Amino acid sequence: MGKKPKPKHRKEDNSSPFDKARDELLSHIIHCGVLQAEPQHQKDWFDDTMEYVAERYGTLSDDQLDTIRALGERYCRPVKRHIEVGAAS
Repeated sequence: MGKKPKPKHRKEDNSSPFDKARDELLSHIIHCGVLQAEPQHQKDWFDDTMEYVAERYGTLSDDQLDTIRALGERYCRPVKRHIEVGAAS
């Protein structure tokens, strides 16, 4: 008979509620397809999703929730490419 594998121990999660809420929002952004949505649909999605986040993480302040939303909205913006001056002519 073989040895039984040892159970894997879960790494202790010392993340703050802010970190968890931010990470959850970014995960939702990736999985929900909001990156490809029109700006108005993104706004509506953020309104609904931030309401959920506020309920789920009730200890977060309004300022923290605003910061998390701003991070998510910034994540959804397209990357700006810097064009060199000589290349534009």
